[in-house]
Amino acid sequence: MSKHQYAMVMDLNKCLGCQTCTIACKKLWTDRDGTGYMYWNNVETRPGMGYPRQWDRIGGGWKNGQLQPSPLPTMDDYGHAWEFNYEQRLYEGKKKPVMPSPTPTSGVNWDEDVGGMNGEENYYFYLPRICNHCTYPACLEACPRKAIYKRDEDGIVVLDQERCQGYRYCIKACPYKKIYYNEVTGKSEKCIFCYPRLEKGEVNACAAQCPGRLRFVGLLDDPESPVHKLVLVHRAALPLFPEKGTQPNVFYVPPFNPPKRGSYDKSILEDPRLPLDYLIYLFGPEVRDVITRLEAELKSAQRGGRSELLQLLIGRDAETRYRIKPELVQIKL
Repeated sequence: MSKHQYAMVMDLNKCLGCQTCTIACKKLWTDRDGTGYMYWNNVETRPGMGYPRQWDRIGGGWKNGQLQPSPLPTMDDYGHAWEFNYEQRLYEGKKKPVMPSPTPTSGVNWDEDVGGMNGEENYYFYLPRICNHCTYPACLEACPRKAIYKRDEDGIVVLDQERCQGYRYCIKACPYKKIYYNEVTGKSEKCIFCYPRLEKGEVNACAAQCPGRLRFVGLLDDPESPVHKLVLVHRAALPLFPEKGTQPNVFYVPPFNPPKRGSYDKSILEDPRLPLDYLIYLFGPEVRDVITRLEAELKSAQRGGRSELLQLLIGRDAETRYRIKPELVQIKL
């Protein structure tokens, strides 16, 4: 177990689907040779195929204390990195656009804003994803080279490029499919939770650039951090697919919407805009209690009461959303 654990909470009610976080991560970490298809941060529409395609149904994680390796996603599942003729598409505008060859059939954001049907009404929401920096990382256990380790000082899971031999057992073991293989270097790569920024007292790039102010970052064991309050005090945030057994340290405030029919005398659970079964699929049965708790806080605030939880979720300033304290973490030199 690590001495401390950095964690992130994302409020799905505030995500705009603008991909600013994705661009920030892509520009900082994955603009090298062999990383064209990599998205350490991505924002996918739910319900949808996700990235890589159907990652949530491929497999991975733990079951009864045993690893559950999956098949490797194919490049078709990720979607090949392609280039458009930008001069023709953006500047001339007189010719019929030519799609890349071969014509792509999948890719990051492939089914953006498509969603699903809830009765006769369409619904969807955005789900940002990064490596979960799990407490019990399946990727770490699967690596025969011991190239993956969990930093003792802050719980961040990193991959030693010197030790990695590109076996890709880590990719098979990860239930979130957040490790990528670089065909150029022959090594696997993953999100490092921007630890070089944290060590300087700066928040993760994806959080710093988010215009929706939906990301909260801090040490899970720091009582003053927003993630401690949201996860452990207010119990308003849940991990993704908790049954995978990895104990993720990225948490989500589930989508919280008015009743579907706009009838405010009904509860959200009585007339859900988002099907409850789908939220349970993503976040487990505890999501019902979280939604009940959020709805009670909202009704209290509407009656003139003050909700510490809702005030925190508004996240008006960086001091509220982030508590990056390098002095609390003893960095190994």
